[in-house]
Amino acid sequence: MKAWLAHPAHTAMPLHARIQRAIRQLILDGALGPGKPLPASRALAKSLGVSRDTVESAYAQLHAEGFIERRVGSGSFVAEMTEFAPGHRRSRRDALLRNQAPNLSKRGNAMFRGGGVREMLMPRPFAHGVPDTRGFPLQLWERLERQVLKETGTLALLHGDPQGAEPLRRAIADYVNLERGARATADRVLVLTSSQQAMTLCANVLLDPGERIFIEDPAYYGARKAFDAAGLECVPVRVDRQGILVEPILATPNRAKAVFLTPSHQFPTGATLALDRRLALIEWAAGHQAWIIEDDYDSEFHYAGKPTACVQGLDPNDRTIYTGTFTKSLFPGLRIGYVVLPPQLVQPMTVARTLLDGHTASMAQLTLARFMEGGHFGAHIRTMRGIYAQRLAVLSDLVRRHLSDFVDPRVPIGGLQMPCVLTCEISERAAIEAARRVGVELTGLSALHAAGDGKAGFLMGFAAYTPAELEGAVRKLATALQMVRMPA
Repeated sequence: MKAWLAHPAHTAMPLHARIQRAIRQLILDGALGPGKPLPASRALAKSLGVSRDTVESAYAQLHAEGFIERRVGSGSFVAEMTEFAPGHRRSRRDALLRNQAPNLSKRGNAMFRGGGVREMLMPRPFAHGVPDTRGFPLQLWERLERQVLKETGTLALLHGDPQGAEPLRRAIADYVNLERGARATADRVLVLTSSQQAMTLCANVLLDPGERIFIEDPAYYGARKAFDAAGLECVPVRVDRQGILVEPILATPNRAKAVFLTPSHQFPTGATLALDRRLALIEWAAGHQAWIIEDDYDSEFHYAGKPTACVQGLDPNDRTIYTGTFTKSLFPGLRIGYVVLPPQLVQPMTVARTLLDGHTASMAQLTLARFMEGGHFGAHIRTMRGIYAQRLAVLSDLVRRHLSDFVDPRVPIGGLQMPCVLTCEISERAAIEAARRVGVELTGLSALHAAGDGKAGFLMGFAAYTPAELEGAVRKLATALQMVRMPA
């Protein structure tokens, strides 16, 4: 408002008129919405360095014009007027600018065209990759958070170590060594906000635009988008029941500088990378000074047999970068992921991270460290693993009973979602649109393939939904698909 009042174009107007016009423009622009209280005339006069009578004159004129309401004993408020709703307030210039193609860089265009990675704010069946947050021990978490705040005081409000809080790095190293067979120490862990951030860092720090990276086909869409946005050439390599095929990687004459893997539980097929293929890739990376980017995104949830040790723990050459996240094991709002780095990459990656967001929130890090140190993380994982295994069994049974005319379920041995392949004449797109019309969310399988030509089907997330919710959604989906298949 002060800038508006001081603008040379407005100095010819009386002071009270300038104040009145400035407030009116804020209302018209939507900066002051309906029902918004205005400052008391005395407070505004003091802030602007004018007399109270000047402000009162401006308020009186606004009231007379119907822009504000004045209530005795309560103050002044922006009037409730539909003609000043956001849709009506948009100027012609704003509308033209909004529809104008933005002048972006090549990298900016790649990011924008890729559509980003968006998650549902309020997930509904069968949104994938979502853990059950209703079973999270929130009271325990709050108690640990209070303990941290009591012990650290205002230190927790300052900037944090860009590499991550040392207690959390130590807890992460202990966990991945014990549970995933990794070779980690606290000084090799970099705490980030997500595994997506880890992939973005790897793409920009380790490879130059135009260089090649091998990726699984089908692949996790967030990884492909991160690599595309960095200007890398993604070379898809087919996946079978034993994970990514290594022969095309070993035989490619124009060699790539990295390979991206989800070896513990391939996304979206659920395949586990065979040991001989892991060893072959480790040897390939060492021989060609290439990198293995290993995403262990939901390895905690394994329902059949024993989980396989991570690739990083098998690699004696320190060419593997291991990424993980607490988004799927605990809750998405935590925004904490991590990467276990080869020693020579710790400093470069940490410095590069400071250019993105500086550091991860200290309070969340220290609370998570205490949660892990107290054994609560392991206990929570064991509890949820049992619940998720039950829900997977429920979903697979429901699909076989109610959707057998439409799909073939591919029951995974782990993870938070089950892939289903369409076996009827309904197209993947038609199935997804029909599901959405009845409030059911599905992710198509074919788009996860490099050329979009994979088998038609969809992913069905099950972890966040109760058996009753799963049954209700399956029945809705069965009805929707039946309606699509019925002749017109």
